[in-house]
Amino acid sequence: MTAPATMAQRIVRGKAKIRDAGIPFVIPSSIDFAERLESVLSVIYLVFNEGYSASSGESVTRADLSGEAIRLGRLLFELLPDPETIGLLALMLLQESRRDARSTVDGDIILLENQNRSLWNFELIQEGQLLVERALSTRRFGVYTVQAAIAAVHSQAQAAERTDWPQIVALYDTLMSINSSPVVELNRAVAVAMRDDPEAGLNLIDAILERGDLVDYHLAHAAQAELCRRAGNINSAKDAYQSAISLARQEPERRFLARRLSELFAD
Repeated sequence: MTAPATMAQRIVRGKAKIRDAGIPFVIPSSIDFAERLESVLSVIYLVFNEGYSASSGESVTRADLSGEAIRLGRLLFELLPDPETIGLLALMLLQESRRDARSTVDGDIILLENQNRSLWNFELIQEGQLLVERALSTRRFGVYTVQAAIAAVHSQAQAAERTDWPQIVALYDTLMSINSSPVVELNRAVAVAMRDDPEAGLNLIDAILERGDLVDYHLAHAAQAELCRRAGNINSAKDAYQSAISLARQEPERRFLARRLSELFAD
């Protein structure tokens, strides 16, 4: 959600601070692990996310990045089996389990509800579910464990229409209490739409966009467009799809959104 130029400036300032203050690079002691854990988990998850859903380019995913993130997650789990370390590893495994079902042989996106679930990796699902249960049992979990619990609910549904949306909304409520970010709020809105009806979700997404949050985030407009389509608000859906296309940087996403838009014009 941060412009590349802004992030580049932050990195330059960070390097300058390290240089000017003479901060040495040393292997931290075990006492320092807990204090630094959150940053390490965040970096691993960012690497995984770029592999799970590439931010730009021709491919939906990058298996090299997500695979490396999972490798690092397993190493961290061995070094420091904190509940959130366990939760992050569970989340990555559960998300990775759907890789083979997420795109066509031509590289086009397949939405979760349309995926062939027999292509999911059930060994990863089983491992991820056991890790989720272990992390939850500590009662000291955080954002990664709750997200993993949401992924676990999806993985338990043998068909899209059998998804336990009330439980997913409840988990998003828990996640909102821990981290009330606009992206979490957006995901919760989509879950509410699936539990109740498209209009219920649309009202929540409209409120997010009207606040000025996520106006540059293509997935917010894509979600708005999809719910407008389902609610029969075709003109609004067209506008939202066009906004999403203008903001998307990944080619498979652009193709998917353009196809959705063309279907509306065809109708």
